[in-house]
Amino acid sequence: MIDARAAVLLRPGSAPELADVQIREPQGNEVLVGINAVGICHTDISTAARWPEKRLPMVFGHEGAGTVLAAGPDARIDVGRQVVLTFASCSQCAACASDTPAYCDNATRLNMAGDRGDETSALRLDGRPVRGGFFGQSSFATHALANTSNVVVLPDGIDAQLAAPLACSVQTGVGAVLNTLAAGPADALVVWGAGAVGLSAVMGARIAGCRAIIAVDPITERRSLAIELGATGAVDSASETLPAEIMELTGGGATLAVDTTARGDVISTALTLLRKCGSLALVGLGALTAELPVGLILANGLRVQGVIEGDSEPHSFIPRLAGHVLRGELPVDKLVRTYEFDRFADAWSDAAAGRAVKPVLVV
Repeated sequence: MIDARAAVLLRPGSAPELADVQIREPQGNEVLVGINAVGICHTDISTAARWPEKRLPMVFGHEGAGTVLAAGPDARIDVGRQVVLTFASCSQCAACASDTPAYCDNATRLNMAGDRGDETSALRLDGRPVRGGFFGQSSFATHALANTSNVVVLPDGIDAQLAAPLACSVQTGVGAVLNTLAAGPADALVVWGAGAVGLSAVMGARIAGCRAIIAVDPITERRSLAIELGATGAVDSASETLPAEIMELTGGGATLAVDTTARGDVISTALTLLRKCGSLALVGLGALTAELPVGLILANGLRVQGVIEGDSEPHSFIPRLAGHVLRGELPVDKLVRTYEFDRFADAWSDAAAGRAVKPVLVV
C-alpha cells in the first residue's frame, strides 16, 4: 500500500475533508498516477450533495492530471508519461467500438457508482475500505488509480493545471460545439450559462470561426469574461428585452445553441430564438424533465440533442484540445483559479458558491 492524502466525504451533506489514506498498487490494466492538479467540477459538488450514507466514505474528483508512477502488467503505458484522467468506459460495448465511449453501456457503473466498499477497494482510511472509483479515478487525492481506457497521454509542454479541466468541463463545452453541432463560419451560436462549460463552448465557437457568439448569464463578470474569450456579444439573462437583444446580436436568430443550465424555462426560450432547422445541444445536468414547445419544434424543424462529455473520443480529442491550448487558441488559463491542495476546503466552497469559474487544486 502507498501512503497518500485525499479529500474524503465522511458524512452525508457535508464537504469532503482531507485525510491520510492508503492506495494499493495497480493491477491488470490499471495505472497509478501521481496527481499534479485536479479541477473541481459542478458534477463533483452535486453528486456529493446527494451521495447516500450507506456508500460512504467516498472520494470524488474527475479532472485529474499528473504523472504515471506505476502500471499494471496489462497496461500499455510508460511510467513517467504526463497524462490526464477523463471519464471511464468499458472499451468493449458497441458504443465504445463506434468511438462514442461517453455512451458506453457500462457508463453509470464505471463513472457514478464508485468501486465496491469492501476488501477489493483501492483505498483505505485507518484500515477501512473507502470507495475510490468516481469516474474511474477519484482524483481529489495525491495519487489515483485509473484504467488505460480513461488515461490520456498529453503532448509535451502543457501545464497540469491547464490540462486538468480538459478532462471534463472543457471537453464538454468545446466538444458540444465542434463535435455535436459541427459549428462553422456561417453559424450564429448562443450559449446559455457562462460557467466553465459554457465559456468553453464560447472558446470552441471562436475556434470554429462562428460569425456570432452570444453568451447569456446573470453575472456581469462572467459576461465580460465571455467577451474576452471570443464572444461577439453578451446578454444579461435577467434582461426584460433578452429576446430582442439576441435577435439583434444574431442577425435574426441563432442557428445553433448550447444550454448548460438544465432549466426548463431557459431551454424553451433557447428554442424560441432558433432559426428554422436550428439545433440546440443540451449539456447541463439538472432538471430531469421539462415542458418544451413541441409545436414550434415540429413546425420549424428544430433539433434538440443531448450531449455527454462533448461527444468526444477522449484519446484523440483531448490531445487536440491540448494542442489548441499550446497554440494559444484555447485560453483555459482565463477560467482557472488555482489553490494549493491543502486549501481544498476553500476551493470547494468557492466552487459551490460560484466564486470561481474553474477551481484547480495544485498538488
